[in-house]
Formats: sequence, C-alpha cells, structure tokens
Amino acid sequence: MKARIIVTLKTGVLDPQGKAIEAALKSLGIEGIDSVRQGKVFDLDVSASDASAAEAMLRTACEKLLANTVVEKYAIEIL
Repeated sequence: MKARIIVTLKTGVLDPQGKAIEAALKSLGIEGIDSVRQGKVFDLDVSASDASAAEAMLRTACEKLLANTVVEKYAIEIL
C-alpha cells in the first residue's frame, strides 16, 4: 500500500527557511502571500497486512528517524 508522511514545524517554532521563501516570493513580485511555513513530504510503499499495521510501522519510523518530534509534528496518510 502507499502512504504519505507530512512533517512540519510545530506552531511557535521559528522557520527561517519559510521566511526566506516568503521574502523570495515578494522579490519576484508575487503578492498576497502573508506567511510561509515549509516542511517535508515522504511518499512510501509499505508492505503491511492492513492499514492499522502500516500506520503503526510508519509512526515508529517518524518517531525514530523521519521527524524531530521536539520541534516537528507529522501526519500519516494511508493512500
């Protein structure tokens, strides 16, 4: 089965890369974007017996490697 993990910074954590993207958009003349927060997306092919087993495996992967849970949050989507 296919899965997607979206990792973003927690609310209140400074995002210098997001600020740089925001400034670059303005310098390119793209108006109307008030704030940018950046993150990471992981698309995975998962071998699991069912969606709950896949989600448990992916949660472990996030906690151990894919997300720094001190400053980042993650969302798991089974596609």
